[in-house]
Amino acid sequence: MQEIGVVVIGRNEGSRLQQCLLSVVGKGITVVYVDSGSTDGSVELARSLGVHVMELDLSRPFTAARARNTGFEYLLQVQPNIEFVQFVDGDCRVVEGWLERAVSELVAQRDVVVVCGRRREQFPLNSIYNRLCDMEWDTPVGEANECGGDSMMRVTAFKKVAGFNPTMIAGEEPELCVRLRQAGGRIIRIDAEMTLHDAQITRFAQWWKRSLRGGHAYAEGSWLHGSKPEKHRVKESRSIWLWGLFLPLLAVAGAWSTWGLSILLLLMAYTLLAYRVYQHMRQRGVKSQDAVLYSLFCVLDKFPQLQGQIQFHISQLLRRQRTLVEYKNLTSAS
Repeated sequence: MQEIGVVVIGRNEGSRLQQCLLSVVGKGITVVYVDSGSTDGSVELARSLGVHVMELDLSRPFTAARARNTGFEYLLQVQPNIEFVQFVDGDCRVVEGWLERAVSELVAQRDVVVVCGRRREQFPLNSIYNRLCDMEWDTPVGEANECGGDSMMRVTAFKKVAGFNPTMIAGEEPELCVRLRQAGGRIIRIDAEMTLHDAQITRFAQWWKRSLRGGHAYAEGSWLHGSKPEKHRVKESRSIWLWGLFLPLLAVAGAWSTWGLSILLLLMAYTLLAYRVYQHMRQRGVKSQDAVLYSLFCVLDKFPQLQGQIQFHISQLLRRQRTLVEYKNLTSAS
């Protein structure tokens, strides 16, 4: 499979990185690992497995987008004739047979520029947050508007749009997909197992930070591509502000004059929102218990996402460099 290469990114992933690299080395393909300032021996581990290693410059803020671009550029230096590149996060393990399946789809459909499959959470029963991640990643099969961090891309298309936006701290994959689609490419999600992910989210604070990062990504996405016809992340951002700020403010402001009725109406509105999400998940075949869990956290999600939105707009106003939001307990990765 000399026509493809793999770019792995990571920071202090420990044993997760080892599993990730072992899932792609030894297949006759070029593998590049890009490290973002690890202190757990990740660089030495990657080199011991015969992987090409790039270490990001510590003087500039780390982003996954910057790491992927760096790995891609080095990959082309090593194998300039590569046609396809598989991007994968260092906390994921590539499922056997995925690379071949993805290549076959890209070869068969010349207008397809990105192929992704099913990313699963490796340990969904370890916490409710891991289960939420697993449900989040179960996206519909068929043509899609975006992909996640694990996907195979056509090199010519990726080069044409100059890769990922390196300044984005989150949401860089959907933003890239906007530009790829504007350039005439198609993104597809196929019915195939792709990667196993180890989220390792065991605490509410970790979940909150991850959701905050999502709100930040929605805000930046709508800032960059919110105009017509894309209106990228506009609907999501409006929903966050409505449910996370404006409706609660109205309810609190009217609580005295309505003898608390406005608060009751707000709670009823949240209940209705959760029920709508529950019905949607049930229609997708999700078990009732999981659908209840997902719907409740979708409502709760509005508040950390609002914090992320506010942080983005404050950074824009102050022209301040945005920094990575890390939610993992990195010391437990080893």
